[in-house]
Amino acid sequence: MKRSAAAATIAEATPRKRSRRIVPRSADEYEEEPCSTLGKGSYGAVVKARHRVTGKAVAIKHVIAADGDPEKELMQEARFLDSCAGIPFVVGYHGVVRDPATKNLSLVMEYVGPSSIAHFLFLRSHDSAPPRLDEPTLRALMWQLLTATAGMHARGVIHRDIKPENILVTEDHSAVKICDLGLAMSASDPPPHEPAGTLWYKAPEMLLDIPYYDARVDAWSLGCVMAAIIRGSALFQGCYEDGQLCAIFDVLGVPDDDAWPGFSSTAFATVVLPELDVQKHSWLRELFPDTMLSDQGFELLNGLLTCNPENRLTSAAALKLPWFAGVDAMELPIKKKQLPSTLPKKTKKLPLSKHKRKPILQCT
Repeated sequence: MKRSAAAATIAEATPRKRSRRIVPRSADEYEEEPCSTLGKGSYGAVVKARHRVTGKAVAIKHVIAADGDPEKELMQEARFLDSCAGIPFVVGYHGVVRDPATKNLSLVMEYVGPSSIAHFLFLRSHDSAPPRLDEPTLRALMWQLLTATAGMHARGVIHRDIKPENILVTEDHSAVKICDLGLAMSASDPPPHEPAGTLWYKAPEMLLDIPYYDARVDAWSLGCVMAAIIRGSALFQGCYEDGQLCAIFDVLGVPDDDAWPGFSSTAFATVVLPELDVQKHSWLRELFPDTMLSDQGFELLNGLLTCNPENRLTSAAALKLPWFAGVDAMELPIKKKQLPSTLPKKTKKLPLSKHKRKPILQCT
């Protein structure tokens, strides 16, 4: 029996041998291009550079001094990227380099392009907005993202920070690639697991401070990304952890112990919920009617945005849904006119997660 492309891809992404020992090379092997900054953040910056011998373009991530051990964190990200080598639709890993003058380490990766899904959403929020993605294009995009995460999870890597900024668009617009494994963790890490990621894309179990979670936190994030691509903006936009839960439950309804065993014993359910007007009905289909998303497409969205992680789709299971039945190609074209070809001057920053729970300022 012929395997689907998704099944073949995941099979090829089975766990590989233990990661190789990472030995930094000299940063002098690369030359940064003028005005080459691809992204900036609290971690540092990502710039475009070229290999001096081959002329091949790469992306280099420079880290800055911050809380913790930035060099250790960069090496950890390098190991995760090395573990994911060869998985389609995950940014490629080229090694670690050290600046001979400053002794600082930098991470060398595949250069994908200057645009991301966040840039697409930025354009959607302005008068020059491109039209909403048609469903075949949306299906192609989600197939690629689910193929990437299914491969990562097969290698025991949980991303934990999937969001539009971390989904790059290739320059020929034929594919998207997941990047930035700076907050990734190993599936074998023992609990307790700390919350990580960006608030609007963080799974409910993280927001509830449940000390154990698994790769399905990435599935939730992909559901949030899918909803944002369709709507043009994030579906759940809370202020802090409790406010984010309010935003989620306003749409999906508050689960009871039948829908999510043990939910009623969480601090949120015992302390916060009694002060709120709650509803149990899910409004998700009303927000994404069949004129916007077919029944098969909605089956994926609803399966990813399931509060109880035990009932949530995994990436591998999602690829088996009827919506993807006709997908049997490694690369599916994403219509160029529907994704940005230029980098906007400024994008809206998303609220970062905080480990400590803060008082609710607003629940919307």
